[in-house]
Amino acid sequence: MASRPTQNFKKLAVVTHDLVVTALAILLVFIVRFEGWQLEEHLRYVPSFLPFFVAYAGLVYWFFSLYRSKWRFASLPDLSNIVKAVSILTLTLLVADYVLVAPNFYGAFYFGKITIALYWLVQIALLGGPRLAYRYFKFARTRRHAAREATLPALLLGRGLDVEMVIRAMEAGTMRKLRPAGILTPRSDDLGQSIRGVPVLGLLSDIERVATDAAERGEGFRRIVATPSSLLPEAEPDKWLARTRKLSLPISRIETLGEGGRDTEIAPLEIEDLLVRSTVRIDRDRLGAFLKGKRVIVTGGGGSIGSEICLRCATFGAAELLIVESSEPALFQITEQLVAHEHDTIVSGALADVRDRARITPLFAGFRPDIVIHAAALKHVPYLEADWSEGVKTNIFGSVNVTDAAIAAGAKIFVLISTDKAIEPVSMLGATKRFAEMYAQSRDAEFVAAAAGMRLVAVRFGNVLGSVGSVVPKFKAQIARGGPVTVTSPDMIRYFMTIREACDLVLTAASHARSDGPEAERAAVYVLKMGQPVRIMDLAERMIRLAGFEPGEDIEIAVSGVRPGERMNEILFARDEPMAETGLDGVMAAKPVFANRVQLQSWLAQLEAALEGDDRAAVDAVLDEAIPDFSERQKTPPGAPEQPASRAAAASLP
Repeated sequence: MASRPTQNFKKLAVVTHDLVVTALAILLVFIVRFEGWQLEEHLRYVPSFLPFFVAYAGLVYWFFSLYRSKWRFASLPDLSNIVKAVSILTLTLLVADYVLVAPNFYGAFYFGKITIALYWLVQIALLGGPRLAYRYFKFARTRRHAAREATLPALLLGRGLDVEMVIRAMEAGTMRKLRPAGILTPRSDDLGQSIRGVPVLGLLSDIERVATDAAERGEGFRRIVATPSSLLPEAEPDKWLARTRKLSLPISRIETLGEGGRDTEIAPLEIEDLLVRSTVRIDRDRLGAFLKGKRVIVTGGGGSIGSEICLRCATFGAAELLIVESSEPALFQITEQLVAHEHDTIVSGALADVRDRARITPLFAGFRPDIVIHAAALKHVPYLEADWSEGVKTNIFGSVNVTDAAIAAGAKIFVLISTDKAIEPVSMLGATKRFAEMYAQSRDAEFVAAAAGMRLVAVRFGNVLGSVGSVVPKFKAQIARGGPVTVTSPDMIRYFMTIREACDLVLTAASHARSDGPEAERAAVYVLKMGQPVRIMDLAERMIRLAGFEPGEDIEIAVSGVRPGERMNEILFARDEPMAETGLDGVMAAKPVFANRVQLQSWLAQLEAALEGDDRAAVDAVLDEAIPDFSERQKTPPGAPEQPASRAAAASLP
C-alpha cells in the first residue's frame, strides 16, 4: 500500500513529465520543420510564449483527467483523453497563429499549418508513448513473475469475453498461482479456437471427460474457475456442476471482473450462487463518487450484512472506516478480512453496544463521520417473539441512540438498514423496525424543513442469500446431515437477493438521498427491487438437486408449520405509503409516513416504562397505537395469506 507522500511524488513526476514534453514538442517541430535562419528566427521568440503555453497546457491536461489514472493501467480511454487535450492545444495554436500573431505582431504566420499539424502528431506521441511503454514494461515484468509462480493449472468455464478478462488477470498476477490451462465454453461456435493462446477444449457438458483426459496425460487441472457467463441459466450450471462431483477439484467463481484484470476477485463456488443471480447492474462510478474520501461508521459491522457493507465501503474508496460491533469475535474477523484486502482505507474497530447511549454518543463525536450506516439489529423472528424486550431495546432504543449520535456528530447521511417485515408488521421484528424507521423519518423531516444538509433514510429489503440465520445455510446444513429439510409451509413465498447486490444497492440508495433531485427531498424510505418471489418449497427442492440428490427419495422434505410472527407472503410497500421513482435501477422509494417527534418521544417514554416493568401488554399497546397495522396481526389465522390479490401483485414487482 503506497503512502501518501509516495503517491504525491509520483503524481508530481507525471505532471513534470507532461509539461517538459510539451515544451519539447514545440522545439522538436521547429527543428524538424525549419533550418538555417528560419530556425534561428523561430527559436528567438520561443522564450516569450513557451512558459505561458506550457502553463496553459497543464490546465488542459488536468481538465481532461490525464493525472487520475496510473500509467501501468494506461488504456484506450486514457489515449482518447490525450488526443482530446492535444487537439485543444493544437486548436489554440491555430487560432493564435491565424487570428492574433500573424496580422498584428509577427506580420506572417509564426507556426503555419504544416507545423501545427506536425505538433499535433508529436505531442500525442510524447504524451502517449511513454505511458504505453511503461504499461508494457510493467505488464511484461508482472507476466514473467506471475508465470514463475503460476503452479496451479486452471480450467476456465464461460464465454470468450469473460474468459479473456480472467486470463488477463492471471497474466497480471491478480489471481495468484493460477495458470490458464484450458477453456470450456457454453457456445459450440467457440470450439477449436483459442483465447490468448489458451485452447478451447470443449463444451461445459464435456467437463468430466476433459478433466479426466488431462489427468491421464499427467497434465491434470488443479482448479476450476467459473466465470459469470457459465452460471447463467442458459449455461445449465446444474448439469455441468453435477458432472464435477467425481473430479474432487475445488471450484471458484469470479466475484468481480475489473477492467483490464484489475480488482478481479475469486471466491469458492457455493450453492447459493446458483439459486439467485444478480438482477441489477451496479453503477460503480456512482458509488465511487459517493464514498471516495468519506469517513464512514458502520454499526453491526461484524454481521453478514454489516461486514459486506464495510468491504464495499473500502472497495469504493472510503478514507476512514469505523466498525462498531458488540461481538469481539465478529469485530476481529471483519477487521482481519479488511486488512487482507489491498486498499487505502484506514480501518478501526470499536467494541460497543448500540444500546449504550453513553458509549455511542462520544464515540461518534470523536470520529466525526460523513456517513453512518446502522446495520446493528436483532433480526430473527422466533427469538424476538419470545424475547420481545431485547428486540425493543436493540431495534428501537439502539436505533434512537445511533440516530441521535449521528446527528450530534454532524454526519451528512444516516442510513437505517430495515426489512420488508416492517411493512404492515405482524411480528415484533417488523414492529420494532417500523418504529425505528418512523423515528429516523421524523428527524429527517426536521432537516428537510430547515433546508439543512443532513438526510436520514431507511432502506428495506428481504431475505439475503447466505446471511447468518437465513434459510439457505440452514438447508445446506440439513442436506449435509442427510435430511430432512424442514419447510414451514409449502406455500410460503419469499424474496431473495445476494449479499453483494443488497449492499451495493443500499449504498446506491444512500447516494440518491444525498442528491439534489426532487425525489431525494421527498423520499425517506428506499425499497430494493427484489425480483420475482420464490416459493420456499421450490428453493429446498433445487438445493437438494444441486447437492446431487433427489428430493423425496434421497432426502425428505418435512413441513414443520408456520411459526409465530411469520407470514406467508412478503410485501414491499404499505397501503398508505405513496411510491416514488428514483431513476435508479434496482431502487424504489416511498414518501414518508410517520408521527411527529413529540408523539414519538411520548411513545418512547411509555416503552421505557414498560420495559422497566417487564410489561409485554404495555409494549404491545404502544406499538399498536404507533403502528395501527400491528394491532390487526391477531386477526389473521396462522398460516393464512394476509394480502388480497391486488397487493400480492404489488409484492411481485420486478
